[in-house]
Formats: sequence, C-alpha cells, structure tokens
Amino acid sequence: HACFEIVGGRHPVVEDALANRGERFVTNDCRLSEDSRLWLVTGPNMGGKSTFLRQNAAIAVLAQAGSYVPATSAKLGLVDRLFSRVGASDNLARGRSTFMVEMVETAAILAQATPRSFVILDEVGRGTSTYDGLAIAWAVVEAIHEDNRCRCLFATHYHELTRLAERCEALTLHHVRAREWKGELVLLHEVSEGPADRSYGLAVARLAGLPLATIARAKAVLAKLEAGRAKTGGLAAGLDDLPLFAAAMDVAEEECDAIRAEVETLDVDALTPREALDVLYRLKALARDSTV
Repeated sequence: HACFEIVGGRHPVVEDALANRGERFVTNDCRLSEDSRLWLVTGPNMGGKSTFLRQNAAIAVLAQAGSYVPATSAKLGLVDRLFSRVGASDNLARGRSTFMVEMVETAAILAQATPRSFVILDEVGRGTSTYDGLAIAWAVVEAIHEDNRCRCLFATHYHELTRLAERCEALTLHHVRAREWKGELVLLHEVSEGPADRSYGLAVARLAGLPLATIARAKAVLAKLEAGRAKTGGLAAGLDDLPLFAAAMDVAEEECDAIRAEVETLDVDALTPREALDVLYRLKALARDSTV
C-alpha cells in the first residue's frame, strides 16, 4: 500500500501558466515506499516545494479516478483518503486566525489519516513563535511517522527537523535546488536528495525588491544570530536527547496508571459523601505527584 512512484511528475495548472509565458516546467520524480514513506522537503521560498506537494496530490486524485495523469509514468497503491494542509488563510467569520485554521486542519489529519492515506503538509508551525512552531512541527512529523504511518510529503523551513532522519527509519530528506550566481539567486525547481544547505532567505528578499540597506542590516543581524547558534547549539539544542514519540507516550501512560488504578477500585455507589470527598483529595494528591 505504500507504493507511490511518480516519474516526471508535473503540475498541469502551473505548467500551462508557464507555457503561456514561453517557459518550461521542470518535472520531478517522487518515489515513496515502506522504507521511505515520509519525505521531509526543505529549500528556499519560491523554490517549488508547494508545487511539488500539490502536483503529487493531484496525480493521486487523477490516477484513482482513472484519468490520464500529468507524469511520464505513475504507479500508486490505493489511497483511501487524501489530506492537505497547504497555504495560509484565516476565517474571519468564525473568528479563527491563520494559525488556528492551520492547527484545526492538522488535528483532523492526525485524527483521521490511516496507513493507506496520502498527506501533504506545508510549513506546519509557521503561524506562531519560532520555538512553539518548531516544537509543533517536530511532534507532528513524529506522530505521522509513528502513529499514522501514512505516505506523506512534509515541506518545512525548520532545518532542525532534518535531525529526525537519524531517528525515524522511514523518513528521508529532500530539497529543492537553488544556487547563487554572481550575487543573484537562481531557483532550479529540481527536487534532490538530502537536506538544503541553507534557506536563501536573504537572497529571496533581495529578489523580491527589499531595499539594499534593509538587506545589509538583515545580513548583520543574521551573522549575530548564527554566531549565537554556533555557541549554544541553536533552536534544536538538546532535542537529540528526547525519546521518540511512541516512547514519550508510554511514559505519560505510566504516570496515569496510579490514578487509573485508584479509580478502578472505587465502588462509587457505596461511598458516603465524606468518603467521596476523601477520595477526591487522594486523587488530587496523586495527580500533583505525577506532575512533579
């Protein structure tokens, strides 16, 4: 069921738009398997990560509908559900922020995705603070790998997540290629193996037309931040000591055992009001001890 082999995949809408401008769409392969069912895709903005995710989701839908697919060849195992967490949008009518919408959609994926599902996740955690965002993205990757065990393409700017490749046997690292040539950023739109060497954020900002004085100031700030990261280990310092997702859940489960055992022994109908109050105090003490 983990089979997902796309050779020369394309995004038909983007390809048509490029053709109207006389430009060529860069095709990419995607090969998911039991040993490589979770791809972590890094690389610069505008590099093609989101397009790569969307084109493979579109190919899955078209193939399963019996349609021709925008690819040289495609071999897919059955997909029972397709989940997408792509793009940033708020819901003003319901009072939901961009981050809230992102979390609601991610929660639905974690609750409903099965080993036969296909999931694309783009920049999970970007809508909040850096530490919170990295922590959420890290936990979501682990949950997808350990619990859902579905085929998944996960695009991110959190390069710290690449450490998970050493701990998750079915996670592989990929990146969209880019190069700087004579001070200019060249986006190649090719998906290759391995992590991105850097984010090229300042190069993208310059390409977007930010004033040179602002770019120069950003370079100075970046140099200070990177110097601090070299001394402290950066955002991901200490994460290598964390147990994996399943092991962490086992620890939490053990902490609940004492309270569960106490509750299971209760004969609720036989308790007097005074005895019920004593039980509540005892359970509260157990809960307090488990959080210390």
